[in-house]
Parts: sequence; structure tokens; C-alpha cells
Amino acid sequence: MTKRDQNWLDELPEAFKIYRDGRVVDEVECIVPDLAGMSRGKTMPVRIFNPDHETYLPISIFYQTITGKDVEMEIANQWAEGDMVLKPDMSSARAVPWAKTPTLQVIHDLFNRDGTPVSIAPRNVLRRVMGLYAEQGWRPVVAPELEFYLIKPNLDPNEPIQPPVGRTGRRGSSNQSYSMSAVDEYGSVIDTIYDYAQDAGLAIDTVIQEDGAGQVEINLTHGDPLRLADQVFYFKRIIREAALNHGMFATFMAKPMRDQPGSAMHVHQSIVDIHTGDNIFSDGNGDISELFLYFIGGCQKYLPRALPLLAPYVNSYRRFESESSAPTNFSWGYDNRATGLRVPNSGAQDRRVENRVVGVDCNPYLAIAVGLACGYLGMMEKINPGEPAAGELEGEEYAIPTTLDEALDLFEEATELREVMGEEFCMIYGEVKYEELRHFHREISPWEREHLLLNV
Repeated sequence: MTKRDQNWLDELPEAFKIYRDGRVVDEVECIVPDLAGMSRGKTMPVRIFNPDHETYLPISIFYQTITGKDVEMEIANQWAEGDMVLKPDMSSARAVPWAKTPTLQVIHDLFNRDGTPVSIAPRNVLRRVMGLYAEQGWRPVVAPELEFYLIKPNLDPNEPIQPPVGRTGRRGSSNQSYSMSAVDEYGSVIDTIYDYAQDAGLAIDTVIQEDGAGQVEINLTHGDPLRLADQVFYFKRIIREAALNHGMFATFMAKPMRDQPGSAMHVHQSIVDIHTGDNIFSDGNGDISELFLYFIGGCQKYLPRALPLLAPYVNSYRRFESESSAPTNFSWGYDNRATGLRVPNSGAQDRRVENRVVGVDCNPYLAIAVGLACGYLGMMEKINPGEPAAGELEGEEYAIPTTLDEALDLFEEATELREVMGEEFCMIYGEVKYEELRHFHREISPWEREHLLLNV
């Protein structure tokens, strides 16, 4: 056994050393995000693992719907299910704070047996887009905001979801946006989220109460897109486990309750020059730059065709109903939350675009990648945006598709975008989504049973 084999645990981030506190580490979780953004992988004893370790998973984990159903596609030898090679990214190593014994989780990168990256792996899709920026001497910076619901455990899918009971013994009520007492109502869960995040070495910027009953928002500090996508990936698991610790569920469905607001993952985006660190969305005088406008123009043109990556399920589109506060357009405006592309008040170095259409049910790697891809196309093609919108919008010139059916058809025809994201990935992602849609349309809903059973 080499010195590296013996000492790699001592080279882990400081947060893990504090969490470990001299205890013997038991297991290592070797994980990858799937198309839905959920963890897949293997667990092994720590004595077997080292940073040079390789493990394997079949590529067919990317051929399944959210229900676990396999999707037949025109792929040569599809069900030979060849192995992908998993190599650990040790910079992603984090504690598993809810484990009974000290446990490490590490996100792995995926490669083919010939050493090339697996093009359909979400983390590699994001890397592909970031590589296009690097070729221009640019570095994207993002900051996601996660909305989610704490709910009463829902054990029967046929029953409606309900808000949880808080510390007062009462169920949460809606329209309590930014209420400190509403946050305090679920303070024990929030405290556990903070504790788990600290053990994992993850930073939380702010926590607020959103409009919905039991709806919470966590904002993350801006940074590198891949690292922030990793954080969202980790935080979703942390939040679920913290809620379970207190007898609740946490859900990242876009619209879990009919009469409550939906949940978004707003993404703030800016671009800096690799060499100078200057924000390219501002010119030398501190005013908006042409590249800033082109970025917005690209988003307006291409994001409507990319909606299945921002709103990936039938439920995602329920968030866009007429009475919802969620934007249903890709208009842009200064400090205007009625627009899908909001430009917050900021100085020259902090100038950014906030994409408010993204649902929290997205895969964070793919949502961040496609937002940057659309902006990139705008800058390359020098696409001018429409005029900034002031006040509430009428007509919505840049309206989004209102159903997954329509969105998938637009995605299938998005030639330029598919080239940037990778055609193989886009084909497989689209086929999986079409299969999920077919499966949904075969279901008989409670509404149909209630209103059609005896009345037609």
C-alpha cells in the first residue's frame, strides 16, 4: 500500500476533518447525478477506496425515466449496457452528516473505456458549455436560489399534499413571504439544514420564508457553475434528510399543492474575463456592454426552445398557471420580477441576469448549462434583445410554451442549441422525456374519477 493510499483521508477538506473529529471513517459513497439530478452510485468500505480508484456503472442509468422505466431508443447495442468508468473528483468530497458513522460522499466524473468523457452525463454537459466560454477567455459565474416545501409526510399518492405542523402545533399558512415568525415555525428543520451544511463544508447565503405554506428559500453564494451545481445536488439531499429528521418531507416538485405557489430555482448569471477578472457585462465606463445585451438576446431566442431542461416534467408547467407569480415569458427588465429575465440593481462588477423561469425540479447541471449555452449563442451571433419591459407585462411577446408536449417539440427543432449542448445528449434526454409524457397521459387522474365517473 502506497503512502498516498494511507494518507488521502488527511488531504480532505477541513470541514470533513472537523466532522470526522478523529473517528474512524466507515464508508465512501461513489455517486454521480443522473438525468433527473438524483444520486446514483455505489457504496464501499473506506479501506477499498482511494483517489485513484475506478469503479463502474452501466450507461443505461441514463436510459430510464423518472419512474425507472427503460426507454427503447435507436442506439446501437443499447442493451449491451456497456460500463462507464467512474473517477472521483476529490474536490467534491463531502461528509454525509446524517449517517450513523463517519461517511464520505464523492461525486465522480464519467468516462468511456477509451478515456473520453461520457457526453450524456449532466456534469460533462455543463463542462462542455463552460469549455466554450473558456475558449473565448471568459468564465461564467452563477448563484442559484432554491425554493422548496416542507410538507406533512405524504404516504398515499392519491391524497393531496398538506403543509406540515410547525412548533406552534398549527399548519403553515400561505402569503407569509419574508415572515421571520414563519421561518421560526420550522426553525428546528432549518437549524438541522445549517448543521448538515456546515458538516459538509457548504455555505448558505440567506434563508427566507417564501409565499407558500411551509415554503422556504435558500440562497447560495455566487461562484463557479460546476461547483454551484454540485452544491445544489448536495443541498437537495441535505434538505430532504434534515426534514426526515424532524418527521417531515421536503419536496422539490415545481407545484406540489394546487392552491399554493410553485417552487423555482432562480439562477443569477454573469461572465468575467479570465485574465482581468472584469465583468464583461459592463463596459469601461461601467455601463451595460454589447455582450450583456447579446447574452439577453440569446436567452430570449433560445431559452423557449430549451424549456424541457428548465421545466422537465408535466407538473413543472402547473407552476406557470395564470394566477401564479412565476413569470411566463422571457422578456427582460431592470429590477422587474414580472419578467423571466430580470436584471437586479447592481454595480458594474456585479451586473448580472437572473433567470426566473427555472423550476427547482430541474437537474441543476443541465439548467445552468442550458442558460449559459443560450447566452453564449446570443453573444456569438450578436443577437439584440427586445426593449426592456417596465411594469407588468401585457401580450408577452417572449411567451414560454405552456405544456411539456409543446416544449419538447420546440426542443427537438432547436438545431443550434443542440449542437452546443451535444446532439447525443439532447436526443437521449428528449426520448426519455417523451416516454415520461406518454406514461403520464395513460394515467387516470382523481379529477377524472370525481367529475366524470357518474356525470357523463
